[in-house]
Amino acid sequence: MTGPDGYISPDWYGDRAQVPTWNYVAVHLRGTLHPLPDEALRASLEALTEMFETRLLPKPPWTLDKTPEEVQARLMRMIRPFRFDVAEVDGTWKLAQNKTTQARLSAASHLSGAQIGQETALLAALMMGVEDGE
Repeated sequence: MTGPDGYISPDWYGDRAQVPTWNYVAVHLRGTLHPLPDEALRASLEALTEMFETRLLPKPPWTLDKTPEEVQARLMRMIRPFRFDVAEVDGTWKLAQNKTTQARLSAASHLSGAQIGQETALLAALMMGVEDGE
């Protein structure tokens, strides 16, 4: 799973010896997928939908019941429920933590407006929060 990422111009560090780079946050999960019985699908979809729809309040929540039965039946044939048992989590990040505070903050301030990547404002905020030597 990838998080925020973005292009970093060498000019933003204020050091002519730099080259272009890409900063990022990523998490890799390893484990075992277990197929669940088809009967578990509806409850799983309803739980996920409720979780995400409540984040959109005050919008009236969408529910599976708003979908015609024939559409539900077709969708249920195309989706399979699984449980994922996570055995290992590997996180990695490149946030210019090896740069000076001044260079890192300069790059972060430019990155937040550049929008070359995903969630560049979040990536810039993470870069600004790095402690020296991390």
